[in-house]
Amino acid sequence: MSDLHYTRNIGIMAHIDAGKTTTTERILYYTGKNYKLGETHEGSATMDWMVQEQERGITITSAATTVYWDWQGGRYKYNIIDTPGHVDFTVEVERSLRVLDGAIAIFCAVGGVEPQSETVWRQADKYGVPRIAFVNKMDRSGADFFSVLAQIKERLGANPIPIEIPIGQEDLFKGVVNLITNKALIWDESSNGTKFYEVPMPEDLKGIAAEYRQKLIEGVAEENEVLMEKFFEDPDSITEEEIIAEIRKATLEMRITPVMCGSAFKNKGIQTLLDAVAAFLPSPLDMKAVEGVNPKTEKEETRSIDAKAPFSALAFKIATDPYVGRLCFFRVYSGSLEAGSYVFNANTGKKERISRIMQMHSNKQNPLEIIEAGDIGAAIGFKDIKTGHTLCDEQHPIVLETMKFPDPVISIAVEPHTQAEMDKLTNALSKLAEEDPTFKFKTDEVSGQTIISGMGELHLDIIVDRLRREFGVEVTIGRPEVAYKESITTTVQHHEIYKKQTGGKGKFADILFEIGPADDGFVGLQFINEVRGGNIPKEFIPAIEKGFKISMQNGVLAGYPLDSLKVKVLDGSFHPVDSDQLSFEVCAQIGFKAACRKANPVLLEPIMKLEVLTPDAYVGDVTSDLNRRRGVLENITAKVGVQAIHAKVPLEQMFGYVTALRTITSGRANSTMEFSHYAEISREQQESILKNKSIN
Repeated sequence: MSDLHYTRNIGIMAHIDAGKTTTTERILYYTGKNYKLGETHEGSATMDWMVQEQERGITITSAATTVYWDWQGGRYKYNIIDTPGHVDFTVEVERSLRVLDGAIAIFCAVGGVEPQSETVWRQADKYGVPRIAFVNKMDRSGADFFSVLAQIKERLGANPIPIEIPIGQEDLFKGVVNLITNKALIWDESSNGTKFYEVPMPEDLKGIAAEYRQKLIEGVAEENEVLMEKFFEDPDSITEEEIIAEIRKATLEMRITPVMCGSAFKNKGIQTLLDAVAAFLPSPLDMKAVEGVNPKTEKEETRSIDAKAPFSALAFKIATDPYVGRLCFFRVYSGSLEAGSYVFNANTGKKERISRIMQMHSNKQNPLEIIEAGDIGAAIGFKDIKTGHTLCDEQHPIVLETMKFPDPVISIAVEPHTQAEMDKLTNALSKLAEEDPTFKFKTDEVSGQTIISGMGELHLDIIVDRLRREFGVEVTIGRPEVAYKESITTTVQHHEIYKKQTGGKGKFADILFEIGPADDGFVGLQFINEVRGGNIPKEFIPAIEKGFKISMQNGVLAGYPLDSLKVKVLDGSFHPVDSDQLSFEVCAQIGFKAACRKANPVLLEPIMKLEVLTPDAYVGDVTSDLNRRRGVLENITAKVGVQAIHAKVPLEQMFGYVTALRTITSGRANSTMEFSHYAEISREQQESILKNKSIN
């Protein structure tokens, strides 16, 4: 499989319950990778291999597999990553999209574009990933293909172009009309969908098929003058090959999103989807050369997709396997790597021996002797590789653009049942934090408790469950707490002098600085040095910056971190004997505390974006409950048989909301929630939080 034209690195992404894992299971079945159909609801899905996934019927960790598919005389290799839909595990989608070339976005034919669909779509936009859309669950009551098309256009700002339309919907869904070939296909249910037939197009669909075929040809011919002339003279003279080539070009340029439909659960539409992956999604050769920075020269460099170029790869996931130990999933961008050889970790500056290379199939591994540019694999035997690290050739070092992950928004205290298990707990948490960049843990300096933080209640629930099952650590858990942040609202000037005389060499530092909110959109410390005339020697300036950076981890109100800050060092002085770097670092830390108290510090709380789907009868009860929770209603839209309520609500008010919603609506409503932004808390709310914190 040395010809990269036949390789596709793709992800499957969607909102929770749109049918990602079921679609992946069908792909495994029809490509011959599996000989029986795995079902999510039965806990037998190959890709949901974790016990927690099988019990809950959801995907928690992205799983990788490789399958082969024949199309138009070529044998294609698909490296597929099935990603989670639940917002708590959004990091899995983020890091998968970073290394993939294309994606299949799955939408539920009933639910349409749901909140997490928007999140994953934005992530794919961010990394410039071309995609095709698959409208799944066409057999479900309330399925509406054309409504989903409209939602993709309106809510996602995409340009969806159907290349199939359904034959029937709900119980009557039988197959599809392929608008490229202008032929109708019907699936044989008795064969588990392995057989499908070409049939005459139903009379009632001829008009709509002609309309959408014309839109398709118009859409693809726009960029091609020769095709445009053919279209005006005789639309039927345009060949299938010409249409496919233009759809592919427009998809790779992200001008259009081809849309297909089917029902993965009822085994319809998967083979045509597999054809479309080969036809329209990019091979590694279609992607532009990857960019990075040479750590020696600090200059930008590129690496082309070439097996003979210097080796470069990005580690996008670390996992722990009970049999082989730690696995590092990586995407090779250039060059090749042999099992047993050494690579250079450009982020740590150390060499790593890769004892074995594996091709993954869910949680099983097939050993490889060599892996080349454009491929995805897993390494075993390394010491210190983390998510986002670049692996490369030591003679040609490069640091590829790393990934940024959101901060945790919720924390709980955990305690082992016995003190003897404390070391075991710390070791287990370290391994879990290494796997998941959105999971953090620390020891509270005041109470001595171990605090774990994550993206939501389900996220932490899974972590606690894994501690028990995988690491054999039983823990008692405390009440969930919100991860607040602090900020300052005004700019103030402050003069800090740090003096210490202890006999012998003393300590001295003097800084005049201005501190205030960072410029819009700036994250971290915005540090500006305006000291002139050597009043503070330049070798002490980095120490001042370091002092402020460290201080940002603990705000002055309640010790919560600050996300952004602007510091302008204006002037100061030093002592030729007593001044050193540490003096200026400590001076900055003391000055930070004093200045922030004068700069109107405030608390910020995480605000969640909430969507509730409820029958009409309960809309009033749900909205009044959200008002009570300090929610801000944004809009209410009608969906099939239900109302969709969109609101922004403080996370602090949302603990146990699922249970409360079930009670209000007699179990007939459901909700999805994702992090939106941090917002300032009212003065009364702030006083209440600070009071509770001081009591605790």
